[in-house]
Amino acid sequence: MGRQQQIAYQLDLFSEQDRGAIYPTQTSQGVTEGMRGEGSQVTGAGEQERALTEDLMRHVFSSDNLRKAYKQVKQNDGSPGVDGQGIKPFGVWYILNGENLRYSLLTGSYTPDAVRPVEILKPDGKGTRQLGIPTVRDRVIQQAIYQVLNPLFDGEFSESSYGFRERRNAHQAVKKSSEYIKRGNFIVVDIDLEKFFDRVNHDRLMYRLSQKIGDKTLLRLIRKYLQSGILMGGLISQQTEGTPQGSPLSPLLSNIVLDELDKELEKRGHLFCCYADDCNIYVKSQKAGERVMDSIGKFIEGRLKLKINRQKSKVVPSGETKFLGYRLVKDGILTISPENIERFKDKVRKITKRNRGVSLERLISELNSVLRGWLQYFRFSKWRGVMLELDGWIRRKLRCYKLKLCKNVYTIKLFLSRHGINETQAWNVAKSGKGWWRKAKAPPVSRAMNLKWFNDLGLFCLTLNYDKLNN
Repeated sequence: MGRQQQIAYQLDLFSEQDRGAIYPTQTSQGVTEGMRGEGSQVTGAGEQERALTEDLMRHVFSSDNLRKAYKQVKQNDGSPGVDGQGIKPFGVWYILNGENLRYSLLTGSYTPDAVRPVEILKPDGKGTRQLGIPTVRDRVIQQAIYQVLNPLFDGEFSESSYGFRERRNAHQAVKKSSEYIKRGNFIVVDIDLEKFFDRVNHDRLMYRLSQKIGDKTLLRLIRKYLQSGILMGGLISQQTEGTPQGSPLSPLLSNIVLDELDKELEKRGHLFCCYADDCNIYVKSQKAGERVMDSIGKFIEGRLKLKINRQKSKVVPSGETKFLGYRLVKDGILTISPENIERFKDKVRKITKRNRGVSLERLISELNSVLRGWLQYFRFSKWRGVMLELDGWIRRKLRCYKLKLCKNVYTIKLFLSRHGINETQAWNVAKSGKGWWRKAKAPPVSRAMNLKWFNDLGLFCLTLNYDKLNN
């Protein structure tokens, strides 16, 4: 199958009626006559590919593709944008106004709404990151654009790029990094791009898009989304650079920007793994790593117009840095970074806060969700001892919570007696002037709330399930 036929096949997402409108005839070379325009000449592979994308708007905003986009946005859920309209009300609105919306999109007269700013804590807990929440209408439109553009671009992305791509994930990136380290490339050039999503150069991004997309109406719409203002204090501040985090289109646009870096690293023969703006390059010596940091840094800041965070970027042995939450020691073994263990414990502390006043059963249900997700992500780590230690710490937190729920001396004594503790020991614990955390470690409390007691309550055990995953 030729390249032009492959593109046509990738775009072939819709109904027979839609295909007939866009692909009226086919030549033997696989170039669609209906998309060329009368009298046009296709002279090169790049121009042929662009010719196949000159009428993408009708693909993007076909009824079938919009319906698929709405289902995806509905599945993702999310908060309303600046118009306050939720997902279900939008469905009703679209039934009444869908044709007018499609007309304004196809004619290029549509103007996106401003985005609603939301600040979230960064994963390291230091500072905040601003997200822009588009309206549901704009999320559906961007999702529809993504569904058509992603197949066009994804196939040409680097094999070493793992972020925001179908059938690729963080685990694959971490495993590939482990392979590089096992082969002796244990020095890591850890590049941190400063405020990447806020600094993407619009003109460079639009140029990259125009190399493959021939539909000028679609290109203008994408630029409108890049420049969508942020509504703050009743005023809209216009965006002159960056891609808005929080939109369905942002991950694809960021990968298109970073693909230029990936291609440069491939051209230079480097071993590397990238997940969105998190990029690690693997070399055999400190001196080589420093040379790579210097030369790639010049490329990133000079060619891509992005900025490297010099304080966070470093050239170090693999065990002194982390990648996607994992720490990779010199022989390629995967462990959990200490920062992620502390972040996990902070989540547990928040759930088990003693003044919450919810039942222990509800608290364990909330906790189990966090425990399952955390273990699922870090299941490839070789730190069984950490899991064992965390299980003991979690059980102590829950014993502490249960004692606090008992509220007074008598009910604590009653609870302990009902669970096999003799009267003297039960009274000693209940009357103790020690704090809740110290009481929770007392042997009678541990015997009363033993492993079987927690199993009966359905507490997810990290160690037990870690063993199951690794046997």
